[in-house]
Amino acid sequence: MAEVEFVNIAQYCGEISPGGIEEAVCAVNSELERIAGNVDVFFLLFSASLVFLMQAGFAMLCAGSVRQKNVKNIMLKNLLDACGAGVGFWTLGYGFAYGGSDGSPSFIGNSDFALGATTTGADYISFFFQFAFAATAATIVAGTVAERCKMAAYLCYSLMLTAFVYPVVVHAIWSSSGFLSAFAGEPFRDVGMIDFAGSGVVHMTGGYTALIAAKILGPRRGRFHDADGNPLPEPATFQAHSVALQILGTFILWFGWYGFNPGSALAISPSGYADVAALCAVTTTIAAAFGCVTAMFTDTVLGRMKTGEAEYDLTYAMNGALSGLVGITAGCSVVTPYSAMVIGIIAGLVYVASSALLIKLKIDDAVDAIPVHFFNGMWGCIATGLFADPLRTNITYGSDLHVGWFYSWRRGSGDANLLLCEICGVLFIIGWVSLIMVPFFLILNAIGWFRVDPLEEEVGLDISHHKGAAYDMTGPSKSDVEELVARKATAHGKVEVPAEVASAAADTTKQEVEA
Repeated sequence: MAEVEFVNIAQYCGEISPGGIEEAVCAVNSELERIAGNVDVFFLLFSASLVFLMQAGFAMLCAGSVRQKNVKNIMLKNLLDACGAGVGFWTLGYGFAYGGSDGSPSFIGNSDFALGATTTGADYISFFFQFAFAATAATIVAGTVAERCKMAAYLCYSLMLTAFVYPVVVHAIWSSSGFLSAFAGEPFRDVGMIDFAGSGVVHMTGGYTALIAAKILGPRRGRFHDADGNPLPEPATFQAHSVALQILGTFILWFGWYGFNPGSALAISPSGYADVAALCAVTTTIAAAFGCVTAMFTDTVLGRMKTGEAEYDLTYAMNGALSGLVGITAGCSVVTPYSAMVIGIIAGLVYVASSALLIKLKIDDAVDAIPVHFFNGMWGCIATGLFADPLRTNITYGSDLHVGWFYSWRRGSGDANLLLCEICGVLFIIGWVSLIMVPFFLILNAIGWFRVDPLEEEVGLDISHHKGAAYDMTGPSKSDVEELVARKATAHGKVEVPAEVASAAADTTKQEVEA
C-alpha cells in the first residue's frame, strides 16, 4: 500500500500562484481557520464568564456564613475582590505572570504590563480568563478573616496578592518560561508540574494566604476565649445567619467550576481539545459528589460515636462538595472517572480532618476556606502525581513518559518523577507565599491597619463601618402592639357588624313581629 503524504496547507497556500482551484481551496481554509479562532475565543469568553460568576457564589456563601451584623461588610469585600483583581492583575499581574513567555527560563514575567503589547482578540480573551482566576484566588481570603478585618488591610492584601504574589506562582507553573512548568522547553524532571486548572496555583495560593492572615489576625472575640481571656471548655459556635444563602453560594460555585476546569483547555476547536474539556466536566462532577457525601456521613458517624445521635450537617455537605471540586482541579484532565471518585472521597476526609485541626490549633476560619482550599489544594496536586493516567496525560500534555506513581508501578518502573514535581510545586507555593505574605501581614498588624476595634467588632462591622445594618430589623412600636392586643381581648374575636346592616336587620325583625 502506498504511503500517504500529508501536505502542510499553510505552506502550500503560500507557494501557489493566484487563480484556479488551488486559490479557492486556500481561501476556504483561511475562512475555516478564522471561524475556528472565533469559536475558541467564544469558548474562553463563556468559560471565563462562568469563573467570574463564582464571585457571586463566594459572596452568597460568605454572606450566609457570617452573622447578620456583618453582612454588608463581607459583601463589599467580595465586590472589591473583583475590582482589586481587575486593577492589580491588569496593571502588573498579567505582565508578571505571562510577559516574556518565550520558553527561556525566568522567575517572573517582564513585559505586557497594562496589556501594552496586546492587540488581538485571542490575547484579550486570554487576559480576561486569567483575570477571573486571579479574582478567585483573592476572594478565598475574604471569608476566613470575616467579621474582624479592617477594610484598609483587605484592600492592601487583595492588591498585593493579585498584582505580585499570585502572578509569580502562575509564571512558575503555567508559563512556558516557568521553572516548574509542564509547558517549558525543558521541563523540570522531564515532566514539570501538572496543575491543569489550579489546585495549587489558585486554591493553595489563596488558601495559604488565608491561613497566614487568620493566624496573625487572631480569632473572633468569644470564639476560643471568654471576655476575661480565659480559654473556653469548648469553642463557641457562631451560627450562620442564612443557610439559604450558603446553599445558593455552593451551587453557584459548583456551576462556575464547569468554566474553571473544562475551560482550562483554553480552546475547543483543535483536535482532541473537546475530549479534554468533556473529561474535565465528568471528573469534576464525580469528585464533587463523592466529596459531599463523604464529608457529611463521616461527620454523622463521628457524631453518633460521640453522642449516640445521628445528625446530618449541611455545612459538612457543602464544604465536602467544594473540597472535592478543589481536589480534582489539578488533575481533572489526566485522571479517569474512577480515580476522580477516589480523589473526591479522600478530599471529603481531608476536609473533616483539617477543619478539626484548625479548631485544635485555635485558628478561626469563619467559612472553613482553609480546609477547603489550602489542604485540599495540596491533596489535589499530590493526587495528580499518584493518579495521572498515561493515555489521558498523553492527550493533554503530549507525553506519557512520566505519569502517576500508581500507573508507574503497573508499568513495573516505580517512576515517581511526576509525584516529585507535584511535591516541589506544593513546597514552592508554601515557601513563596510565606516569604511575601508573612512580613506583609505582620507589618499591617504592627501599624494598626489589620484588626478592627473590639467595640466595633462586638457591635458589628455593618453599623460601625457601613452606615447601618444590612437588614431592617425594626418591628412595630410597643404601644401599637399593646393597643392591638387590648382590642382583640375586648372584642373576644367577634366581627363588628356595619351600622347600616344592623339597622336593616332590625327593621326586618320589627315587621315580622307586627305581622
